Amino acid sequence: MEDLHLSFTEENYLKSLIHLTVLSLAKIEVGTNELAVNLNVKPATVNDMLKKLKEKKLINYERYGKISLTEIGRLAGMEVLRKHRLWETFLVEKLDFSWDEVHEVAEQLEHIHSRKLIDRLDSLLDFPKFDPHGDPIPNAKGEIEILTRKTLNEIEIGEKCRLVAVKDNSSAFLQYVNKLGLTIGSEIEIASKEIYDELLHLIIDDQTFTVSKKFAENLFVV
Repeated sequence: MEDLHLSFTEENYLKSLIHLTVLSLAKIEVGTNELAVNLNVKPATVNDMLKKLKEKKLINYERYGKISLTEIGRLAGMEVLRKHRLWETFLVEKLDFSWDEVHEVAEQLEHIHSRKLIDRLDSLLDFPKFDPHGDPIPNAKGEIEILTRKTLNEIEIGEKCRLVAVKDNSSAFLQYVNKLGLTIGSEIEIASKEIYDELLHLIIDDQTFTVSKKFAENLFVV
């Protein structure tokens, strides 16, 4: 894909739209308020940036209407996501960062515009399909493999499942996951669930833990 000379902010908007549309599998367009919440900015700020993205033919958008990515915009957003997840993988596999340390660093590194560097990074890592958090990594063509998965709170009592990804990449959440001894690939059994507040009692490596519904909603399992 040709160099579009996008600013950091423009790339962040495109990546956010990828998360809200392509990765959600639920919709192909979103409203300005939803985008503003995702980016933690004011709706008025979003409107100004949408005009710029439309002028560059990266989105389809009419004032007060829904926003969708053009093919050029989708490819550009996928490239930002690819860089972010490749850098996270590099930091964990080659520089011994822990998975709760890499998100913020990758947020900075994802804006490097050298396609040659990123392609070589991909090759160095042997073209990984998933990052340290279990999220799929787009390939150089902008293609991505999105697996069917459930959140932990959707698993029935007595069932066993395997942790494949986390929804929340914040340091606080990942440190909590570490505290429970969980990693990608860990086996989890749902021992019981409280009717009143939906607390879950889990069995992990023959130990029992109690977690909140909010925690369970942020773990992807199969």
